[in-house]
Amino acid sequence: MDSRKDDGAVSSTARGVLWVVAAPLGNPDDLSPRARATLASANVVLAEDTRSARRLLTEAGIAGNPTILSCFDGNEHQRAEEAVRRVASGESVALLSEAGTPLVSDPGFRVVSAVISAGLLVRPLPGPSALLAALVGAGLPADRFTFLGFPARKQGARRRSFEELRDHPLTMVFYESPLRTAETLADLADAFGPDRPACVARELTKPYEEFVRGTLAALRDRYQSDRPLGEVTLVVGGAPPASETILDATVEQEAARLLESGLSARDVSDTLTARTGLPRRRVYALVTKIAAETRR
Repeated sequence: MDSRKDDGAVSSTARGVLWVVAAPLGNPDDLSPRARATLASANVVLAEDTRSARRLLTEAGIAGNPTILSCFDGNEHQRAEEAVRRVASGESVALLSEAGTPLVSDPGFRVVSAVISAGLLVRPLPGPSALLAALVGAGLPADRFTFLGFPARKQGARRRSFEELRDHPLTMVFYESPLRTAETLADLADAFGPDRPACVARELTKPYEEFVRGTLAALRDRYQSDRPLGEVTLVVGGAPPASETILDATVEQEAARLLESGLSARDVSDTLTARTGLPRRRVYALVTKIAAETRR
């Protein structure tokens, strides 16, 4: 346990500090007054994207005060060493992502870790986060959830990771490129089942902000022909209780037996719906899944 005391009364002028500043996702009005004051008084800003940082400072009315240095995956190790030197010498250093909260699928962990390891002060400034904005707007349980960052780019690795998450009971949140959103939704539907509830949140806080809610199958079909624009966050419901999972497996086994007897998928669905009392749509999805696997 780290027992060093973080004295909340200590100011950047009395002692060096690394501020971890949450930047607006798209709407500049989301920059908090405290974050604005911190950026205005900082000696240096370590920014994931220097152009967006300059634009943010200009929009906030901060002109020409802090030095802005790039801090991205390729140079973060060197910037971490520089941050330690600057904070140790009494400077105020602000760590800034292009949008949202640093470290959350963005650069900054090495910087924060190095400053803490040196026994120096790190102070987070909470604020905008695509993760939380998407989660609370998705309409899925948010009391407990798992953030999983960006899925693997290669389909094989992505599918394997989704299969491992198939029975995960908590709401899951992913970041994804708009270029891969349709493929990722298709892989999620294959792994989790077509009826799993989900939400595609994009362009959060911007004029064209959009939450599209539905089943994984419906979202997959929509975005196969309509690639989303802008930054995308995917929120996916957790697996149903084990009893439902077991029941689905029982229905699938019985569906396989009835299909082998020569009944059509629709007849099997009608039979099992009447027999189990489950929702017709759910039973039909299970039956058509088994029918498709049987035809392979």
